Amino acid sequence: MRLSTKGRYAVMAMADLAVHAQDKPVALADIAERQEISLSYLEQLFGRLRKGGLVRSVRGPGGGYMLSRSGADIRISDIILSVDEPIQTTRCSPGSPAGCHNNKGRCLTHDLWEELANQIYLYLSSVSLEDVTQRRVLGTSGLIQGFEATAAQ
Repeated sequence: MRLSTKGRYAVMAMADLAVHAQDKPVALADIAERQEISLSYLEQLFGRLRKGGLVRSVRGPGGGYMLSRSGADIRISDIILSVDEPIQTTRCSPGSPAGCHNNKGRCLTHDLWEELANQIYLYLSSVSLEDVTQRRVLGTSGLIQGFEATAAQ
């Protein structure tokens, strides 16, 4: 499974916004510069994030975007789904009873990949934007690397 640029950039931009807003709007140009993301691409993403109720825009001089609620109340899954980024690990259409084979059957590993997508969604739903900005997202990746190093000895 691969998360597209759209989902990754939306999360990066929202984290930047959460860190830099401090009760004042943040210009998208500033986020674009700090995160090295195209301004026009950010404008598209923030249009979707605004429709999804995650940000609000402030017009006029000193305008920009602000979070619509606290970072503790925004889940990473909310951000990804707001930019129309499905979490998909199979070739089949999400929610379709038809499989990815020509005869509409499901492959032998379909349930495995579908459950992986469910686990990814559950994990992203368990992590808040505040968790990311406060660097409280520490999984087992270090443990896995440590295990591989120990197992190789």
